[in-house]
Amino acid sequence: MDARKVTRPDPGGVPALNESRSHVLAALQEAARPLSAGEVAKRVRLHANTARFHLDALVEGGLAERNVEDREQPGRPRILYTARPGSAHTGRRSYRLLAEILAGSLAAETPQPAQAALRAGRAWGRYLADRPPPFRRLDVDSATRQLVRMLDDIGFAPEPTDHGRKVLLHHCPFRETAEEHQEVVCSIHLGLIQGLLAELGAPVEAERLDPFVEPGLCIAHLAPKTSPEP
Repeated sequence: MDARKVTRPDPGGVPALNESRSHVLAALQEAARPLSAGEVAKRVRLHANTARFHLDALVEGGLAERNVEDREQPGRPRILYTARPGSAHTGRRSYRLLAEILAGSLAAETPQPAQAALRAGRAWGRYLADRPPPFRRLDVDSATRQLVRMLDDIGFAPEPTDHGRKVLLHHCPFRETAEEHQEVVCSIHLGLIQGLLAELGAPVEAERLDPFVEPGLCIAHLAPKTSPEP
């Protein structure tokens, strides 16, 4: 396991942030004015949708504020983000408990929880994809690089191997919840991968995800695309 990718809670009760989210928060803290998601994305070198994903999570976690731009010029006002005062010293928030509640509820009250989780993951995978321009087709290497970048942003510490046919996931950012509700959480993860590759029009697709083949390792298996987009 790559220890650099594992984020541990601060002893003072500060919510744990993965590497990319920490960079997004730092960009807000260092800015002299509110920033849009696009501006943050450029500063931290993330895709705009990925930056917005992290920004919204910071807002929900009480570390940032989101406001509509006050402008007199014509045009749609932008959504701007700022770091909250004292964001480095916020109180503890139990997102693990929330994840347990939602995953447990889905598992207990949905007739086919794995399929519902897979659909949700696919939708978010498509949203987080940096889709290529029209008429440009990505090769396997380009698609795999973007997949690895997305998984790294979320905190999976991914490692492509076997000539792009496998992606080793050395760190599960939702491990405790996945151990309790593997059918739901791992289906979401597989859906994220499938959705991103489908949105890219990639020549590969995710066949399956093998969870916890070792205590700190899951494996996503990729194969040449043979089926219609999910």
